[in-house]
Amino acid sequence: MEYLNGGDLMFHIQQQGCFDEGRARFYAAEITSGLKFLHKKGIVYRDLKLDNVLLDFDGHVRIADFGMCKLQIYLDRTADTFCGTPDYMAPEIIKGLKYNWCVDWWSFGILLYEMLIGQSPFSGCDEDDLFWSICNEQPTYPRYLSVEAKKILQELLEKDASKRLGSVETNSLGEITEHVFFRGLDWNKLERRELTPPYKPRVTHPLDVHYFEKAFTRERPKLTPIDRAILQSMDQTQFQGFSYTNPNATTDG
Repeated sequence: MEYLNGGDLMFHIQQQGCFDEGRARFYAAEITSGLKFLHKKGIVYRDLKLDNVLLDFDGHVRIADFGMCKLQIYLDRTADTFCGTPDYMAPEIIKGLKYNWCVDWWSFGILLYEMLIGQSPFSGCDEDDLFWSICNEQPTYPRYLSVEAKKILQELLEKDASKRLGSVETNSLGEITEHVFFRGLDWNKLERRELTPPYKPRVTHPLDVHYFEKAFTRERPKLTPIDRAILQSMDQTQFQGFSYTNPNATTDG
């Protein structure tokens, strides 16, 4: 993965409290483009959150950390694994139901709510309370939200996955990209990175580490030593045919 030094969205939200609607719309559009690509490939991401959306040197977003992806989710194929970050988990995951790409649009709704309002729409004193809130309570929408912003949030945070914005597979991408919240956005230019980001990270050069925690950047780099005795004692037969096998633990054919 390329080196991204513009900071993650969680960092920027913590610094500013929330984003203005134009900035949130730009990030939401680029994230939508990324999810659109993944879903087209039959991939459900399952871990969309502020921490996993990074900014590059110019201020464009990248979706990172694909460890929870589920592959081959096409047509009527579903998943049922209980996984994800609690604050962003869709009701159908919490209830143990089978689910598809719609869980990503729920998480997208949570993320967009956080970008616009600066806090999560659901809360609880522990995980059980949080899950109850997600499955049973309705978010509150501040009066300063535009009609368009409130509308897309309500449609993304629909608890019934079959009614959620993005639920119809044949039209799931068009529904969202054509939503009134994105009115006037040139999606072709966006996907060619021809739209100017609303915020450019304050980095002086492409290798700047300004947005990384100093606890990590101050660490002295060191190599992890390899204990040759341990490697030689391991059975390497299951790795035969790989580009590298330990020559001290295998015999020639």
